Amino acid sequence: MKIAVYGKGGIGKSTTSCNISIALARRGKKVLQIGCDPKHDSTFTLTGFLIPTIIDTLQSKDYHYENVWPEDVIYKGYGGVDCVEAGGPPAGAGCGGYVVGETVKLLKELNAFYEYDIILFDVLGDVVCGGFAAPLNYADYCIIITDNGFDALFAANRIAASVREKAHTHPLRLAGLVGNRTSKRDLIDKYVEACPMPVLEVLPLIEDIRVSRVKGKTLFEMAESQPTLNYVCEFYLNIADQILSQPEGVVPKEIPDRELFSLLSDFYLNPINNGKTENIEKNLYDFTII
Repeated sequence: MKIAVYGKGGIGKSTTSCNISIALARRGKKVLQIGCDPKHDSTFTLTGFLIPTIIDTLQSKDYHYENVWPEDVIYKGYGGVDCVEAGGPPAGAGCGGYVVGETVKLLKELNAFYEYDIILFDVLGDVVCGGFAAPLNYADYCIIITDNGFDALFAANRIAASVREKAHTHPLRLAGLVGNRTSKRDLIDKYVEACPMPVLEVLPLIEDIRVSRVKGKTLFEMAESQPTLNYVCEFYLNIADQILSQPEGVVPKEIPDRELFSLLSDFYLNPINNGKTENIEKNLYDFTII
């Protein structure tokens, strides 16, 4: 099974991806996580350092694939999760989609691409072009990370559109949304009511999730010395169990941009009509109607 994880930049995709990878490994699966971001920090909380990228390694070998060995590019992370960082072209040049293709090509050359029960692609930011959407070409499922805010759900809708487009050419499905670090889910519920899709889990607003990234550790590793965090790990294990059940998933029908803008902004601006009389989500400032 191959899974592509998307979401708005800074929403917590890599933190969530690493914890899901460990949760899948805890369920007895052989897991490879591929970071698809030029920052090459997707697997940082699994390995504790920034591992060399596929592109860096290929450049050092003058792109002679026959001179690259698995141990040159695949690093063992916490919990037995194997880690690869695709890397990317120089800033302002090249295409991230090309780099993903080269990564998959090399892993196939190394006979590694088909050795795993689960391959998880952690993909940078929003889908704004075919290059960023490239991991969907290899995926069985897409998971979208969001929060209960306007911008993240707007990005989720664009990603849903990309899933629908790619589903025309191969059996790709959206497994669902994961709400990350949010105290509420009312706007998420409003969105999925208008654009039906599963909500796999909503993680509460827990500071330790953010701190884990700074510490370079996953929640599972932190829980070894802080047993009070075990309950947080259960959220990721629940997501893993749903993935392993091979859900039917959906091919979403995205909401047109202007319609979505009206839907989400109305939810903020008319709280009484939406059953909200207080505690309007703090990220109201994220957008301005001109």
